[in-house]
Amino acid sequence: MRPQSAKSKGRRLQQEVRDAVLATFPSLEPDDVRSTSMGASGADLLLSPAARRLFPFSVECKNVESLNIHKALAQAKAGAVPNTTPIVVFRKNGTLPSVALPFHVFLHIVRTYPWWTERG
Repeated sequence: MRPQSAKSKGRRLQQEVRDAVLATFPSLEPDDVRSTSMGASGADLLLSPAARRLFPFSVECKNVESLNIHKALAQAKAGAVPNTTPIVVFRKNGTLPSVALPFHVFLHIVRTYPWWTERG
């Protein structure tokens, strides 16, 4: 795959994640969640203070066929904004995006949202 094609593929996932965050929190304006340019340092999504209050995550996006998850998590942690949790949103062709996040954060989500355990 050409480098330009790979960057375009990654950009599409960043924009998809940005759009999903905005759709999840309709009180946010489009400028509250922005996709960064490819190759920029830091998180792949730039969040306004209002967006960070609702979505306290630093997002690293990976749209690749083969992923070194530990390397991606380290990259997310290195680029994380203070007082946010670094996460990796990843997928490969033909699959839905998935998320890798610290296990204690996952447990907090399960404990905080009882609808998860009531699904049966």
